[in-house]
Amino acid sequence: MKRRVFLAASLPAVLAACGADNIWASDEAVRAARFVSDEPPSITLFTVIGIPRGEGGHSALMINGSQRVVYDPAGSWNHPRIPERHDVLYGVTDNFKRFYIDYHARSTYWVAEDRVPVSREVADLAIARAEANGAANKSFCAVETGSVLRGLPGFENAPTGFSPIKLRNWFRTLPGVVSKTHRDGDPANNHDVLLKQKDGTIRGYPRT
Repeated sequence: MKRRVFLAASLPAVLAACGADNIWASDEAVRAARFVSDEPPSITLFTVIGIPRGEGGHSALMINGSQRVVYDPAGSWNHPRIPERHDVLYGVTDNFKRFYIDYHARSTYWVAEDRVPVSREVADLAIARAEANGAANKSFCAVETGSVLRGLPGFENAPTGFSPIKLRNWFRTLPGVVSKTHRDGDPANNHDVLLKQKDGTIRGYPRT
């Protein structure tokens, strides 16, 4: 089971491990955290990419349908206000999305954000598939992300290997994809980021 406390850790070590978990938040916690975005339905692939070699460190999905969640297979980010069930994180407001990205973007890693518009039905099917997929095994982040995608209309050819980079290269061929990059010069550990997030804010952004 992955550690749920705020600890200093080497981000490269965390990403290389992609540690698995068996966390199961209560129904009450999941209901209370539910967040509905006013943005159009979409599926976003997050890829954490090493600097300077460009290796893939982690894959995850942000799904915006009847609610917005992050499917973070074998991921390591957590927050006391974000309930989790087997790698699905609930209550992903804009602020918590920034937390998630800021946690992974380091001097040694940058984060690619690739978003594809989908129908509400496809987005909700993606959420259901992520919820049904169970906790990912160690280092299986790209495998399980690809597996969730392959069951969706329009995503049937998603690769299911161990390479986050191959998965991202394929995802970027999808119609309508919009890409962003996130970089910062923080040290290659997550201790300061977790402390910065502890009160529910992140410097320079509103609490939303």
